[in-house]
Amino acid sequence: MKSYINRENSWLLFNDRVMQEAEDKSVPLINRIRFIGIFSNNLDEFFRVRYAYVRRISLAGKSGKKEFGMPATELLEEITEIVIKQQNKAQKILDSLVEELTEQNIFIVDETSVEDFHKEFIRNYYIDKISPTLMTIMLDQIEDFPNLKDEAIYLAVEMLKKEDDKSKFALIEIPTKKYGRFIVLPQDGDKQYIMLIDDLIRYNLNYIFRFFNYDSFKANTIKVTRDAELDIDNDISRSFIQKISRSLRKRVNSKAVRLVYDSEISERFLLKLKVMMGVDKFDSIAPGGRYHNKRDYIKFPNLGPAELEYKKEKSLPILGFNSEESLIDQIKERDYLLYAPYHNFSYVIGFLKEAALDPRVHAVKITLYRLADDSRVVNALINAARNGKKVVVQIELRARFDEAANIFWAEKMKQEGIALIFGIKGLKVHSKICLIEREESGELVRYGFISTGNFNEDTAKIYTDYTLFTAHQSILKDVDMIFDFLDANYKINKYKHLIVSPHFTRKEFVKMINNEIAIAKNGGAAYIHMRMNSLVDKKIIENLYEASSAGVTIRMVVRGVCSLVPGIKDLSENIEVISVIDKYLEHPRVYIFGNGGKEKMFISSADLMKRNLDHRVEVTCPILDKSIQQEIRDTFEIIWKDNTKARLFSPEQDNKYRKTKGKKIRTHFDTRQYYLDLLNNDVKK
Repeated sequence: MKSYINRENSWLLFNDRVMQEAEDKSVPLINRIRFIGIFSNNLDEFFRVRYAYVRRISLAGKSGKKEFGMPATELLEEITEIVIKQQNKAQKILDSLVEELTEQNIFIVDETSVEDFHKEFIRNYYIDKISPTLMTIMLDQIEDFPNLKDEAIYLAVEMLKKEDDKSKFALIEIPTKKYGRFIVLPQDGDKQYIMLIDDLIRYNLNYIFRFFNYDSFKANTIKVTRDAELDIDNDISRSFIQKISRSLRKRVNSKAVRLVYDSEISERFLLKLKVMMGVDKFDSIAPGGRYHNKRDYIKFPNLGPAELEYKKEKSLPILGFNSEESLIDQIKERDYLLYAPYHNFSYVIGFLKEAALDPRVHAVKITLYRLADDSRVVNALINAARNGKKVVVQIELRARFDEAANIFWAEKMKQEGIALIFGIKGLKVHSKICLIEREESGELVRYGFISTGNFNEDTAKIYTDYTLFTAHQSILKDVDMIFDFLDANYKINKYKHLIVSPHFTRKEFVKMINNEIAIAKNGGAAYIHMRMNSLVDKKIIENLYEASSAGVTIRMVVRGVCSLVPGIKDLSENIEVISVIDKYLEHPRVYIFGNGGKEKMFISSADLMKRNLDHRVEVTCPILDKSIQQEIRDTFEIIWKDNTKARLFSPEQDNKYRKTKGKKIRTHFDTRQYYLDLLNNDVKK
C-alpha cells in the first residue's frame, strides 16, 4: 500500500471533489453549473503549472521517479488518461444541468435551434458587436501557424463545396473577453433564452465567408494550454519590473503543453493542426466535447428565480469591534479576529483608512500578494502617502497569474511616492502582514494585522480566512524585523514570537511535532490539529507518521492536495484527514499542538509544502488571546464535525463523503450561525 500520493494525482483528486459539487442536487442549480466552470478553471491551471513541470522533467531526460513515484513519462500518460475521464464526466454532468435549466424555462439554443423571432437579433448582434473585432485567419494563405493564445478558444472552420472534396481551413478567435461567453436573447413570455457566443458565430459562418461561395461549413472548437513558468534572467541592468514584464511576454510564446479539440473534428483538419503546431509526444492531446473553456461557466447568468443560486448572505460585524469608532484605539485594548467571509472585510480597509488620516501615524508597512481589480487597499495606501506618511509596500511580482496586475499596481504606487520592495532572489514573499507606527506621548507604538489570506476585498467574499488585529508590541516588533529582512535580506533575525520561513518554520514545526511524540511516549495525551490547503512535504509527512505510530492523535482538514495517506495500520492509523468543498473556498492555515495541556495555537500563511517551508517568506503567528483561541477551537470543531460536505481521505482515494449519525452539520452554514449566536447572545446581555 502506498504511503505517499504524488502531488499531481492528489491534485486531480481535489478537482474531482470540485466536480462532485456540480453533481450534488442539494446545491442550487446555477451554482452547480458554476462549479463546472471552477473545475475547468482548475484544470487549466493544473496543465499550465503541474503538467508543464512534469513535462519539463521529461524533456530534460530525467526520470523524476524519486519525486513522482514513477517515471515522469509514465506520469504524463497517467495524467492525460485521468483528465480525459474527468472531462467526459464533467460534460455529462453539464448536459444534465442544461436539461434541468429547461425545467426552469431557461433554454440554451445553438445555431441549429434558433427560433424565427431570434434570427434578426442574432444577425444584428453579430454585425454590430462581434464582426468589428473578430480575428479570422485563413490557414491556407499563411506559411507560419499563428501563435494561439493561452486563455482563448478558437473555432476551427472547414469549408466544403459539393463538387469536390477539397477543403479550405480557417481559425476564428472567439472574443469572449470583450463580450462574455453567454448572450442573453430576447424573452418569449416566461421563457428565457441563452446562446453561447461560439454558436452565435457558427450561425453567421455563411455571412463571414460569403465571398468564397462554399456550400457548407463545419466549425469545431480547439484550445491550447501553455507552460506558465516564468523565465527570469539575471541581467542586473534591468529593473525587476522590466524582468517580470519581459518574462510575461515570453509566456505568450511559451510551449503549448495541451491541445484540446472537439472529437467531431475531421481527421484531416486535426492532422493539419498537429503538424502546423508541432505537437510532440510529450504534449497532452485530449479529445473533448463541442465546447471548451468551460471555466466561463463560472459567470453563468441566473435568469430564473433567486432560489437557483446560493442566497447572498450579508457579512457580519465582529463582536465588540465597533466600525463607527476608532479601530486603532479599540485594538489597543485587546486583539480581534476577523473570519472572512462571515465577518466584513471592511475592517481591514477601515484600519488602513484610519491610519492614512491619523496625524499620529508616521508609517504604514504591508505585504501584498494578490489584489482586487479595483483595490481599496491600494487606494488607502496611496491616501496615506499623500498625507505624508511613510508607506512601505512589499509587492510580490511573481504571484502566479497575477504578475501583470501586480506590475500595474506597483507602477501606480511608485508614482505616488510609496517605497516598494520587490522581493528576494529565490524567494517569493507569501506572508500576509501589516504594521503601522504611531507616536503616543512621545513613544513609538505599533499596531497591525496578520492574516492567512490575501488582502483582497473581492476574494474575501468567497475565501475563508482569519485575520488577527493586534497591538501586542512584542509580536509587532517581530513583524517590523520581517520588513527589515525584506529590505536587507542578508540579515537573518531571531524572532521571539513569530515563526518565519524560510529559516525557522520547518525546524520549529518538527520540534513541536517531536514534543507531541515525547508526550505520547510518556503516557500523556498528545494531539495535533491542523487546517491547511496542501500537505505535500515528505519530511513533515514522515514526522507525522512517526507521531501517529507513537500514539499522537492527529486531525487534519486539508482542502486540496494531500500526499499523506491516513488509516494505514502501524503507520497512520491515528491520523484522520478530511476535505470540505462547499459554498466557500477553504483557505485558513491553523496549527494547534496539545503541548501537554499548555496548548499552542497558530495561524499562518504557510501550507506544509517544501516551497512554503524553504523557498518563501511565510509568517506563522501565535494566538495568545484566550477568547480568540476559543473561537478558533470552536470553528475548527464545526468543520471537523461536518457530516454533509466533508470528504474522507483514505488509502482507497475514492473521495467518499463522511456520514455520521446525529445532527446535520454543514461548515459554511453552521459557522455563520455560530457567529450570529455570538452577536445575539451579546444583545441579550
